[in-house]
Amino acid sequence: MTPFDFVVSIALGVGLAAAVGFRVFLPLLITSIATYTGYIPVSGGFEWLATPAAVIMLGVAALAEVLAYYIPGIDNLLDTIATPAALIAGTLVSAAVMADLPPLVKWTAAIIAGGGAAGITQGVTAMIRANSTVFTGGLGNPVIATAEFGGAAIVSLLALAVPFVALGVVILFCWFAVRTIRRLLRRAPEPETRGTG
Repeated sequence: MTPFDFVVSIALGVGLAAAVGFRVFLPLLITSIATYTGYIPVSGGFEWLATPAAVIMLGVAALAEVLAYYIPGIDNLLDTIATPAALIAGTLVSAAVMADLPPLVKWTAAIIAGGGAAGITQGVTAMIRANSTVFTGGLGNPVIATAEFGGAAIVSLLALAVPFVALGVVILFCWFAVRTIRRLLRRAPEPETRGTG
């Protein structure tokens, strides 16, 4: 394995993990389809991802998750569950696609970079949804849910095709989202000052 292949393998894993932060099951489904069709290899111990049963099971889970985010109140509840789930799923999907790396390197990269990328993306999306709930009374949340679904699909497909571009998109998204949230928080009304006289 060349150093470039080594870096590409890690970028692929981290890109897919970051997509897990948008939706937990959709990137896993896309990864399962990619491994089932032979598009990407899978690490030892993750061969189950390349089975028809895994594709069907993850497909049902992804559909249920996507639809649940359109139900008011459930979407915010799912964010509390999705945060630890994203950390675990991000670590696993990273480890699954880092097929040619030594186990110590693979699991270190999967836990730190994969789990970290999933956690950061999930944290940012949860902050966006919380602010949407506060500022729009939840009316803007379906728009957020649609954007997250699109983000999960696009980042997953980009990670499979051009891993470094996927990483760039995720970094740009996180930067833009944090900047937008800060701007919204600064718009909070200032207390009125009373004149003395």
